Amino acid sequence: MRCSRRWCLATVSGLLCGVAVAATVHAAPVTERVLGDPGAKVTVVEWFSMTCPHCAAFHLKTLPEIKRRFIDTGQVRLIVRDFPTDGVALKAHVLAHCAGAERYFQFVDALLANQERWANARDPVAALKQIAKLGGLSDAQIETCLADRTMEDEVLRMRLEAQQKHDVRSTPSFLVNGRVHAGNRSPEEFAKLLEPLLR
Repeated sequence: MRCSRRWCLATVSGLLCGVAVAATVHAAPVTERVLGDPGAKVTVVEWFSMTCPHCAAFHLKTLPEIKRRFIDTGQVRLIVRDFPTDGVALKAHVLAHCAGAERYFQFVDALLANQERWANARDPVAALKQIAKLGGLSDAQIETCLADRTMEDEVLRMRLEAQQKHDVRSTPSFLVNGRVHAGNRSPEEFAKLLEPLLR
């Protein structure tokens, strides 16, 4: 499944609270994030949107198994790139980058695990701010971050590049061995994409 356009909050606290986040908002530049060995035989590029339920399903259900079998064993490297499908997703992507490179994936996991709670809230941006505060960002950091049009432009540039260079039209989409595959897959289905390339 794909998107064109669940942990509880206690889990967010468990992932993020009590961990110092860099005092500056721009802890890291807006750029792709990477999991795995740079020398891995296979590189997979993922484009995802924070408000896409199929992206959440991939990150919370499929990716842990793919990480265990292929990424942690040094066979596959995963490059994660932003592809926000709406304005709320754009804000969420920017907040994740504001957390800094070391905390980026924890923020992504927490936001996707609680996606229904904040994305469907009456005021989704206020709900996002609440999660970011649980993650250790101050009110001032959050406001500065969300007002930073340069960061938004960088996130949108990543999306535009995906559309122009790879004809990405929906999320999640994956570039595997030069071919774009759209939509979430089960761990078994995703493994079938990778295994022939690892022989």
